[in-house]
Amino acid sequence: MPNRITKLFNIKYPIIQAGMVWNSGWRLASASSNSGILGLIGAGSMYPEVLREHIQKCKKATDQPFGINVPMLYPNIQDIMNIIVDEGVKIVFTSAGNPKTWTSWLQERGIIVVHVVSSLKFALKAQGAGVDAIVAEGFEAGGHNGRDETTTLTLIPMVKEQIEVPLIAAGGIATGRGMLATMILGAEGVQIGSRFVASEESSAHEAFKQAVIDAKEGDTQLTLKELAPVRLIKNTFYNQVQDLYKTGPTVQQLKDLLGRARAKKGMFEGDLENGELEIGQISGLIHDVKPVAKIVEDIINEFETAKKDSILSL
Repeated sequence: MPNRITKLFNIKYPIIQAGMVWNSGWRLASASSNSGILGLIGAGSMYPEVLREHIQKCKKATDQPFGINVPMLYPNIQDIMNIIVDEGVKIVFTSAGNPKTWTSWLQERGIIVVHVVSSLKFALKAQGAGVDAIVAEGFEAGGHNGRDETTTLTLIPMVKEQIEVPLIAAGGIATGRGMLATMILGAEGVQIGSRFVASEESSAHEAFKQAVIDAKEGDTQLTLKELAPVRLIKNTFYNQVQDLYKTGPTVQQLKDLLGRARAKKGMFEGDLENGELEIGQISGLIHDVKPVAKIVEDIINEFETAKKDSILSL
């Protein structure tokens, strides 16, 4: 299924494994790339030298293209970018910041730059900054999200209508049918996160993986908009946040409750009560933990079957 996305990244299938904090180390990224899609290492949860180690291990584990997801709000950003250049990584997905800050700098060093947005307004800004492609992520997505609560179903066609660069859909996609639906709406590829959390190669704690496959409709909620909107599985920490909201808290009170390393505690260390459990609404359709290769195979087979069925039904 060659198109602008497969050509841009030199991959077999137009699928990107999202670079998620505490879930996307070198094992997940290399397994994804070896399966014919683009694997991403999530730099957001890594100190610079830890990122270097993951890049080096990923290069040994795959001879296929892979990239790095870099949330620009994190400290040590210059060190992270220097390591990416030093290690010869050729694809960077930026998020949570102004794309103008790093796009030209990276492209001047031969790196493909993709920016993640949650609205048409920011998609246009990313295109104006000269990015090579855009990920438009709907409200259904896990982790940090947009404040406007625009769903993938409406966001993709609105963005497609006004941009020229290749468009990648994200948010609420974990199946071949979901992939086909977003591509019919105008995307040329998809970025998938939650489904790959529940993979054998994910660096997530096994208890968190089990929580993901146990999650049902309504078990996640977007919260903490005053800080950085994040979709969480409802647990003790989530309930504490909601109780605090009833008192009309200040931003500082919310920060105090959040504290430090909540995401690490939940997703990486497996504290299902006191940690942040970031996952998308699509978790209600994830029922098992599988190897990455099997996940990709299932998605592609379902995509091709759904495409044939849709043609036959017309």
